[in-house]
Amino acid sequence: MPFALQIALAFLVLAAGFTDVRSRRIPNWLTLSGLVLGFGLRILFSGTAGAAQSGKGFGLALLIYLPLYLLRGMGAGDVKLMAAVGSLAGPENWLYIFLATAITGGFLSLVVIARKRRLRQTLINVSVLSTELIHLRAPAAALPALDVKSSTAMRLPHAVSIATGSLLFLTLFSHL
Repeated sequence: MPFALQIALAFLVLAAGFTDVRSRRIPNWLTLSGLVLGFGLRILFSGTAGAAQSGKGFGLALLIYLPLYLLRGMGAGDVKLMAAVGSLAGPENWLYIFLATAITGGFLSLVVIARKRRLRQTLINVSVLSTELIHLRAPAAALPALDVKSSTAMRLPHAVSIATGSLLFLTLFSHL
C-alpha cells in the first residue's frame, strides 16, 4: 500500500472510531470521503488497475458486511465504513483488516460482556442466533434484543474494532 493510502486509512478509521464512541454514529460525509479517497488515490497511483483494486476491496467489504446489516446485526455506518476501508486497502489487505477487526472485536465484546455481567444472556443470544441462521431466518425476528436498533441490544461501537484492526494491520504488515 502506498504511504498516502496508509495515512488516509489511519485518519479515516481513527475519525470514525472517535465519532462512533461519542455519538454512536458514523457520518456519511466521513465514509464517502474515505471512499472517494480510496478510489482517487488508487487511480492516481495505479490508473485503471488501481480503480479495479479499489472496486474489488469495496465489493468484498459489501459482500461480507451487507448481509450483517440486512440481518439487523450491524448498523449501516459500519457497512459503509468497511466499504471505504476496502476501497483504500484493496481486497487482499482488506481481508487481513477484516480478520484483525474480527479478533479485536471479539476481544472487546468479551470485555464488555464481563463488565456488564451478561454472560448468560449472551449465551442465550448465541443459541437463538445460531438456530435462526441455520433455519435461514432473521435472528432479530425471534429475539428483538438481536436487532442492533433495539434498546435492549448490547451494542458496541464497531468502528472502534475496525479502527483497531486497521491500525494493527498497518503496524504489522505495512511500512507506516
